[in-house]
Amino acid sequence: MRPLSDSYPPIEPYDAGMLDVGDGNLVYWETCGNPRGKPALVVHGGPGSGCRARARRYFDPDRYRVVLFDQRGCGRSTPHAGDPATDLRHNTTPHLLADMERLRRHLGIERWLLFGGSWGSTLILAYAQRHPERVSEIVIPGVTTTRRSEIDWLYRGVGRFFPEAWERFRDGAARGAQRGDGTDDAHAGAGIGLGAAGGGLVTAYARLMDDPDPAVRERAAADWCAWEDAVLSMEPHGSAHPYGDRPSTARLALVRICAHYFSHGAWLEEGVLLREAGRLAGIPGVLIHGRQDLSSPLDTAWELSRTWTDARLTVIDDAGHKGSGRTRAEVIGALDRFAR
Repeated sequence: MRPLSDSYPPIEPYDAGMLDVGDGNLVYWETCGNPRGKPALVVHGGPGSGCRARARRYFDPDRYRVVLFDQRGCGRSTPHAGDPATDLRHNTTPHLLADMERLRRHLGIERWLLFGGSWGSTLILAYAQRHPERVSEIVIPGVTTTRRSEIDWLYRGVGRFFPEAWERFRDGAARGAQRGDGTDDAHAGAGIGLGAAGGGLVTAYARLMDDPDPAVRERAAADWCAWEDAVLSMEPHGSAHPYGDRPSTARLALVRICAHYFSHGAWLEEGVLLREAGRLAGIPGVLIHGRQDLSSPLDTAWELSRTWTDARLTVIDDAGHKGSGRTRAEVIGALDRFAR
């Protein structure tokens, strides 16, 4: 197993561009490593985080042709969701899946390995179940399927461990409820009333992030990120404020896109990615999950591994959602094995 200190050295893209995916959206993409190497796609989290240069260092640059892209509305893709004028109606899970397939065709790739965690794992599983013939292998550090039950846990259930922080998060959502009753609101897609339920809180924040007052949007983004940081605060590794320390424009886009997706249940039938995991048969997979991950508890990864029999689950006892040195080593080891 490659130790943490042996991560591959930093590399720069040898090609990049803006792909016109329709609806006025341009998606940023880049390719690194060996132009004749094994194709691999990095699918970032969030939704709305944007791809990061450090993801390139998981891959052997001599053996992989690594593709990274910024999903609609974030990173270097345009128009940017940090701008309240950007319409998110054409930013949905089906749109992102179509973008991935359009990018594959644009780059002339027949099949590629898929890599990503958190929200990225949801998008990977949805894509692979829709296009299994286009996927060679899958590596997921941090499994989520974005079920409504998972959304409710993250924005309500886990509050039992952080009652003070959750109360502040709830009070921020209440300001959104006061600004409109939501009866005709496009964000009411999760079908969960406000009250105490996580889906309702997310719907209220989606409303706040579309408020015409920039101070309201900034306050809502700060409240959301403070909650996300609190949920990760007990983890022994990683930044203390991975959400709150982001630049303002990136933070606004992240929260706006997250609230937009989660208030609609990510446009996925409840539990469909676990029910349809049999469609992944024949695709080798590696699932890596931290036992201390309170934001995305281990049971989802466990359920997936019981249905997807070609996947191997490794549980990292000293890690949470942010991972650890062993998490990174397991990821690099899996990618090294699949490069052969």
